Amino acid sequence: MPAKRTNYDAALDYLYSLVDYSLTKQLRYSEEKFNLDRMMRLMDLVGNPQQHYGIVHVAGTKGKGSTSAMIANILRAAGYRVGLYTSPHLHEYTERFRINGRPISKAELVRQVDDIKPFATQVAEITTFELTTAIGFQVFADEKVDLAVVEVGLGGRLDATNVVDPLVSVITSLSMDHMNILGDTIEKIAGEKGGIIKPGKPTILAPQWSASAADVITGICKSRRSSLIRVGKDVSFVATGHQDDEQSFRVKYGESTDQDYTIPLLGSHQVENAATAYTAISVLRDQGITIPDTAIRTGFRTVRWEGRFEIFQKDPTIILDSAHNQDSCRRLRESLQTYYPDRQVILLFGASEDKDIHGMFEELLPAVDELVMTRSTHPRAMEPNKLVELAGEFSKKATTTDSIEDGIEEVLRIAKEQDVIIVTGSIFVVAAVKEILQRNKQRML
Repeated sequence: MPAKRTNYDAALDYLYSLVDYSLTKQLRYSEEKFNLDRMMRLMDLVGNPQQHYGIVHVAGTKGKGSTSAMIANILRAAGYRVGLYTSPHLHEYTERFRINGRPISKAELVRQVDDIKPFATQVAEITTFELTTAIGFQVFADEKVDLAVVEVGLGGRLDATNVVDPLVSVITSLSMDHMNILGDTIEKIAGEKGGIIKPGKPTILAPQWSASAADVITGICKSRRSSLIRVGKDVSFVATGHQDDEQSFRVKYGESTDQDYTIPLLGSHQVENAATAYTAISVLRDQGITIPDTAIRTGFRTVRWEGRFEIFQKDPTIILDSAHNQDSCRRLRESLQTYYPDRQVILLFGASEDKDIHGMFEELLPAVDELVMTRSTHPRAMEPNKLVELAGEFSKKATTTDSIEDGIEEVLRIAKEQDVIIVTGSIFVVAAVKEILQRNKQRML
């Protein structure tokens, strides 16, 4: 018997019925489709709620979600009411809008969709992400947040979130991703991400592997008279140790003394993200926002961000990681070599067909002993047989499964107690696997 449809289901149906470029297989970047005109029109209609609170705006290819979560958690620990807007969601759409770390309720999303519909009908070709972003801004105004951390969806310059006037702009690690939309060189991608830089407002740049990407951001800052703070140059940091469930680092900003912190997020890249978040917090302090040292320590220590080198279980160890480009797969391999240098590694992999899968395999497959390919339910997902062909280019054999459920069964069948199972390639695959594993664990209780 089919499940009864709810008002929440109807709200999601409405959102997904709009123009949704994230589900489009072939998409060419053009300012006819991607521009801020629709978004600015919609925000004017609803009264520009994004102007009612201070905003930290975060763009980047990798690390922007983790960095945003750390900034928001520190501000929350300092006693502020904090909104956090991120995308995509892992399990429920409501996760995109968080107040003091908690997603809004399904009932609240239904109310917000109903309230904004009359305005949305006045804006031709409004997109799913644009309307979702507008809802996020309105939620934060309704909840009377003091500060909001807003993660860019795609790019930056023409992203729907780029109607904000932030206290500070943050740009995390830049690498090759969404090349068909943002450009086929790192310089073009950096130019799009740097579009969030605002005249006269400070900009923070995370460590970059590409000097030319950093140069592009530096040039934009100079032209817009935005003071640039480069993490790793103007702000020094170093990892000081790690265990299976946490790692520590030391950071120094300006003339302050060195500070030591601990985070539960694993991998050397998370230390870079934490140093970037610390720099953002320090800039806010320079602007007169009170954030005690104890709040920074608590915020780092208690932050949670699912699906990023997340150890779901042990014996066998199952790690969920949303790596989806070459650079993030390189960092995943480095983390594996750091935490599990002598373990047999089994990979459950699924990815979208618009990703640089060859580059991802180039980084990952040398560290993998057994491969299982699967397919998510996302419209852009690549067929498992095609993934097997691509793995063959690296002299790796792989098996395929018809569903993610079968994929989990296969890797668990293969794995011995001391082996490490990695689930990666797509946030959609990671989310589906986690939901299935959680259901299976509950059945066993």
